[in-house]
Amino acid sequence: MSRLRATRPREVRQLLSILDQAYDHRSWHGTNLRGSIRGVSLRRAAWRPGRGRHNIWELMVHAAYWKYAAGRRIAGAPRGAFPFEGSNWFRRPQENEATERAWRADLAVLDDMHRRLCAAVSSLSPASLYRAHGGSADSSFSLITGAAAHDLYHAGQIQLLKKLGAR
Repeated sequence: MSRLRATRPREVRQLLSILDQAYDHRSWHGTNLRGSIRGVSLRRAAWRPGRGRHNIWELMVHAAYWKYAAGRRIAGAPRGAFPFEGSNWFRRPQENEATERAWRADLAVLDDMHRRLCAAVSSLSPASLYRAHGGSADSSFSLITGAAAHDLYHAGQIQLLKKLGAR
């Protein structure tokens, strides 16, 4: 644990641990989001299981977007800092159009959005964890635990897509 995190209140440290376990730290539940993507080739990331179905790459960018959205809400920041235009789902290149550079760049976006979310969580006080955000019934606690659950949900989907696309 970094020294900065060690100085955070216990509740905040616990939530950061939950986020990290769902994202890229060892945990009891098995594969987390980053682990599900580890070693995924460009071809496998862009493979689509059927017409109108999302591929691994799109699931990964979708997860990055919701990390951004949760962190933005927690920090009270305005919209507009996500690197891609739109929201929720972002069409990524098809198998025959995909490049390793684009895949790696989007992986870096995912890592950056996780860091930003953790930074927003690190700034919270225990008293602020249960306050709702402007116009929303969702508290910071709800957004944080929801972001972790979201990562694990999509990690499971990615694991299934890897099995389906094994060829």
